[in-house]
Amino acid sequence: MEYIEKTLSQVLRETAAKQPDHEFLVYADRALRFTYAEFDRRVDELALGLLAIGLKKGDHVGFWATNVPDWNTALFACARAGMVFVTVNTGYKSHELEFLMKQSDLACICIIDGWRDSDYVAMVYDLVPELKTAQRGYLKSEKFPFLKSVIYIGQQKHRGMYSLNEVLLLGKYTDIKQLHDIEATLDRNDVVNMQYTSGTTGFPKGVMLTHRNILNNGLGLGDNMRYTEKDIVCLPVPLFHCFGLVLGMMSIITHGSTAAILEWFDPLLVLATIQKEKCTAVYGVPTMFIAELNHPMFKMFDLTSLRTGIMAGSVCPIEAMRQVIDLMHMSEVTIVYGLTESSPGMTQTRYDDPIEVKVETVGRALPGVEVTIRDPETGEECANGTHGEFCCRGYNTMKGYYKLPEDTAKCIDKKGWLHSGDLGVKDEKGYFRVTGRIKDMIIRGGENVYPKEIEDFLYTMPGVKDVQVVGVASKKYGEEVGAFVILHPAITMTEEDVRDYCRGKISRFKIPKYVFFVESFPLTSSGKIQKYLLREQAVKKVEDLGIGT
Repeated sequence: MEYIEKTLSQVLRETAAKQPDHEFLVYADRALRFTYAEFDRRVDELALGLLAIGLKKGDHVGFWATNVPDWNTALFACARAGMVFVTVNTGYKSHELEFLMKQSDLACICIIDGWRDSDYVAMVYDLVPELKTAQRGYLKSEKFPFLKSVIYIGQQKHRGMYSLNEVLLLGKYTDIKQLHDIEATLDRNDVVNMQYTSGTTGFPKGVMLTHRNILNNGLGLGDNMRYTEKDIVCLPVPLFHCFGLVLGMMSIITHGSTAAILEWFDPLLVLATIQKEKCTAVYGVPTMFIAELNHPMFKMFDLTSLRTGIMAGSVCPIEAMRQVIDLMHMSEVTIVYGLTESSPGMTQTRYDDPIEVKVETVGRALPGVEVTIRDPETGEECANGTHGEFCCRGYNTMKGYYKLPEDTAKCIDKKGWLHSGDLGVKDEKGYFRVTGRIKDMIIRGGENVYPKEIEDFLYTMPGVKDVQVVGVASKKYGEEVGAFVILHPAITMTEEDVRDYCRGKISRFKIPKYVFFVESFPLTSSGKIQKYLLREQAVKKVEDLGIGT
């Protein structure tokens, strides 16, 4: 693999010069379109505007918004001005926002009105009451000593906040030499983006990613999907997450392709965008694809332009994968595995892999990335077919956790291996399977039980729509197996039905002692299932039933 040894700003400038009139960003639902040259100019204006309001190279700029049109403008403007773009989860509440703003040393935060039941403006005023009386650009916050400015993304005026349009206007009247001087000092190994881990366990950590990390990950992923400037990629996934920012935007920018972006996920808008823009690729977690396939208007749309895309986040049932390939014409759809700390891609199926590989594995190592399965206790590499921890080493390894050197050292060992915390196996052909999380592994009476193995088995039971397996504390065995089951509509089932289905087919110690029928699983805003909450629910349900273990 030939690496990109440039910054985001350099890649954008070069692509804009090479294909100035080629479309880069499209919002099909509002007929908003930017060519590469138009986008490049807007990035200059915003970068200069950020400097004009007193921000400087090295400052951390938070962005708390859905996939609004200027999301990418802000990302590239920060990259161009040598600032660190800090993505903020759209689902955060006040205490989570406060933690991130303090821990990340934000100098500025850009916000929209809000999302769903969250009022972002009210939350920021609550956390930073000084905003209502401070002169813009001279903010002094008691809680957040680094905070200088708040930028509102929208037309309304809010006391103490700049509007994004004002910042863009200031940029038009600022000497571009100031920006060029900063660009000349930037390095590909500088941190350009900080993303906070989802916090499925413990406090979120700020993952520091460099230009080199994310550009090359996007390059490798896009190469595996055979992207060119002719590809139009539909992105309904959140940009605050690595899925949208790296798997999406970095794959697109490194191949001169076009991004057709949705501000938030809506299956009907996805289908309409694909048809209108003749998209060649679409991204999503399996539940997104299932929602699109099951939409009552699905058959009304022409999806024959589709060829490839990425499905990630969780395992796709084989029947859903067949429908994606057959009904959505995505014969070259790929599966990606990774984590934020690995920028995020470690492995990917290839466009020509058979369907069995795409539902049973997470593919092979990405070019330029070493991926191994290692014994969690000894650190030694495991033989093929043996369970161990996913580890990787290469250009994609994060620079570290922000202000957390001890946590960084726990994650990246002295030989440079990044430890994922995920369990898996590798076969003789180099394909990897994820079998669970180290912390999710259930130890029952000395026997290791891998939740994913049981989940995959229970998926085969007629009537089961989805299932998650967790450990439930037991005085006798240490832990027992608990299964949370979502049934298909109109299906009824008992706990004993599930256990009967297991008997004789899986080992006795793997059969769920507890079966809980639920309608949904607790999710993070990026779609990850929060197993620690399921474990807490299981303990409470067992206590409520009075059937101690």
